[in-house]
Amino acid sequence: MAKRKKSSKSSKAPRRVSRVESFKLYMEPTPFMTFKVTEQTFYWFVMIACIFCLSLWVLSIQLDTNRILDSIVATI
Repeated sequence: MAKRKKSSKSSKAPRRVSRVESFKLYMEPTPFMTFKVTEQTFYWFVMIACIFCLSLWVLSIQLDTNRILDSIVATI
């Protein structure tokens, strides 16, 4: 008769229990409200200046259009 194979027992590593730690507040290296001029500050300034100039240009076009329309209505 054939001999039975013995099942090998696997040795299990002991389970590590993970400890739940409470959350800790992160201290920022610099305070939030500090002002520092960076490259992005320059980009924002240029973008705001372009938007402001374009809005003035649109306003001047609107005023010119209103003057032309007022003169047309006045002659009718």
